[in-house]
Amino acid sequence: MRCTGWFVMACVSCLLFFLYLPSGASVREKKVYTLEQCVKEALTNNWKLKAKKEQINQAEYVKNQARADFLPKLSTSYGYKRYGMEQEVFFTGLGGPIEIGTQNNYQWKGTVTQPIFTGFAILSAYRLSELGIDQSQLEVRTQELNLALEAKAAYFNILTADMAVETTEKAAEALEGHAEVARNFYKVGMIPINDLLESEVNAGNSKHDLTSARNQARLARSNFNAVLSRPVNAEVAVEEIKVHNPEKGDFQQYVEIAFKNRPEMKLMDVHLLQIDQQIRLNRSKYYPEVVLAWDYIKQGDTPTVSGGEFHQAGNWEATVGLEWTFWEWGKTYYSVKQQQSVKNEVLKTKMELEEQIQLQIKDAVLDLKTAEENIPITKKAVDQGEENLRVSQERYEAQVSTSTEVLDAQRYLTRARVNHFRALFDYHLARARLLRAMGTY
Repeated sequence: MRCTGWFVMACVSCLLFFLYLPSGASVREKKVYTLEQCVKEALTNNWKLKAKKEQINQAEYVKNQARADFLPKLSTSYGYKRYGMEQEVFFTGLGGPIEIGTQNNYQWKGTVTQPIFTGFAILSAYRLSELGIDQSQLEVRTQELNLALEAKAAYFNILTADMAVETTEKAAEALEGHAEVARNFYKVGMIPINDLLESEVNAGNSKHDLTSARNQARLARSNFNAVLSRPVNAEVAVEEIKVHNPEKGDFQQYVEIAFKNRPEMKLMDVHLLQIDQQIRLNRSKYYPEVVLAWDYIKQGDTPTVSGGEFHQAGNWEATVGLEWTFWEWGKTYYSVKQQQSVKNEVLKTKMELEEQIQLQIKDAVLDLKTAEENIPITKKAVDQGEENLRVSQERYEAQVSTSTEVLDAQRYLTRARVNHFRALFDYHLARARLLRAMGTY
């Protein structure tokens, strides 16, 4: 019986182990992103973009509201009126009063109202609602381009932070190795105490720098997760990008593509169309409004409105009405002039936007060119820095140089490595900014 009990417990333990092992492994698993996957997931999951897309739905609802104004409206009313005395009239010579109505009067009315002419106000309002959808779609597109650039920047920030950690780790290992050599030299009396202290201080500082670099790498991942609307503390890794393809194109070509693709430019055109419709809407007040109304009326002296001695049980009437406010001391005129001024403002803003786009492209092209030229220069500096450190270490071990020379060589190498990977990622970021300036990603 005892053996059977131990066997059952062992089986249960194994079952629990295999049940929980995959779950735990999946929690610790890092998701490795490519640049394309990063952008795609950001455009799919980002909460800010999802909120922006709701404006398209809102614009659709506004359009449906405007469309309803073309159609007839149905309304109904029910009322009760009571007079303080019987409704009577007196005629001279007839002797007594003649009853013409009752004290209690009930009425139900159903009305159909159809606008016939509103000075094109309904048509202009509907066209404005259609343009509102176009505006919302272009604003979402603008948000998508900004988000794609933000996601790429977050991606490159992780790569930059990881390279900083790798560089700092190499520097820390080298400085710790140098400190160990200094300790051995000091033990046999080959160097003074200040050389040893200098080596140990630099080794300690490098560990501090390594801790800061690792924290920056963690923060870069948290920012990346926030852009992709992932849990902030979720583990993530990104594929390295150590090569670059020189960008082929010229400034004028980039500008032409930008003017054609940028949603901001298209948004300006939509604004101009909206202003034209708003001018038309304001001008509609120059014209009279014509409305057709059809009423069906039931009356009675009881709540059932089923007629009575002085009431008809049912009747209908049709009315065509015209309303025209033809003088308001220039109010309509000045409202039109105001919208015309707004149109001039948008035209000038569009010209300013064209200049800003050209400036953005010029800035990105110059940054791209600078980074492209710096990549081979900084790579050569890294090679030279590594050789300089090797020679300095050998000279120090042979006691023909001081510890300061080795520390300086390590500092120069670290700076060269930092400059190299920054030039590499500055190139990719400048290219991302150039694509954004051209209206794509």
